Amino acid sequence: MNRRIGTTLAVGLAALAALCAAGAASAKDVLGVACKSPAPAHCNGDACAPMLADPGNATDPKTGRKFWLDYPCDLKPGDKVIFILNIHGAGSIGQWQRHYFPAFDYKDKYKLVVATPTAATSPSRVPGQPGVRVWVPDADDVHLQNITTAVFDAFGKQNIKAFWLAGHSQGGATSHRIVCSDFFKDKVDGLLSLSGGRVGRAEINPRFGPPKADGSPPDPRPAGGGAGPLGGANLPACQFSHIFETGEHEIVNLPATSPLAEEFGCSPRVEEKDVVDTQPGYVWDYARQGYPVWGMKARPGTAHIWVYPKCQGGRIVADVERLDKGHTEGLEPHVTEAIIKLIVAAPGGKAQHAS
Repeated sequence: MNRRIGTTLAVGLAALAALCAAGAASAKDVLGVACKSPAPAHCNGDACAPMLADPGNATDPKTGRKFWLDYPCDLKPGDKVIFILNIHGAGSIGQWQRHYFPAFDYKDKYKLVVATPTAATSPSRVPGQPGVRVWVPDADDVHLQNITTAVFDAFGKQNIKAFWLAGHSQGGATSHRIVCSDFFKDKVDGLLSLSGGRVGRAEINPRFGPPKADGSPPDPRPAGGGAGPLGGANLPACQFSHIFETGEHEIVNLPATSPLAEEFGCSPRVEEKDVVDTQPGYVWDYARQGYPVWGMKARPGTAHIWVYPKCQGGRIVADVERLDKGHTEGLEPHVTEAIIKLIVAAPGGKAQHAS
């Protein structure tokens, strides 16, 4: 065969194979969602603001509530995936959380299934004021359970290598509340707290909170006034790997020890190489930027990472502190991937044996 013809034929066959593969990937449909890479409804910076009201591309089959589903497009039968239930904070929405912790950027590389729901709106405690989206027991818990069951059924629980709850602020507090509940305790392998609770509390900044209407800092919290979304000293009633991420301005200091690490027999913490990002995260609090404790406009940054090594069963216990950041700046790409690598390194398997 002429070398030029052979080369042309090989290139053509490769292109045809790639086209067929792309067609197969786009044709795949899980829970009514056709897979797309990059992830659909992807936005950056100010362009995200008009898109935040979109509740999602998937539907809770039992309640009809919408949520976002992102999953790998190249899955083959029997491939194992890591499932992350990505839970937003009070007053937020799933589409914002999806970009705040943008695990969807790495769904194909690390075979991640990411479900990002939106809380129901609760009536305001202030007469005449609009309600607020916050996670509450009962209806919202059932919604999170429905999504989990739907994902397990769609991908096969035998293919769920690990299941993590990831929650920002009140979403992190919600994750802590539900992780050892009857439904989740035999399914969840790890919990990622995005400014949403550390086992062995990080002392909260006394001026933590959103700024006042004029942009000035909130009033100081009373001494001993509680841990807020960053607290939690008691050991959980079940066992799971735990990663705590926070902005430097949110806390007074990050403890050098962890009661969870002690419970798991881990060695003293080791500081990893700093993660340096030259690109900003996607989102921030567009309405209340300017107060550093609450959060500025998303921008590049550096993060410290500490890991407690040699934990029993290979469990992961780690702390991540993003320097010069507050509560609401979206996570940058490199620190997002560094956290996902920790998740991938942690043991799993609960879902495969769950009832």
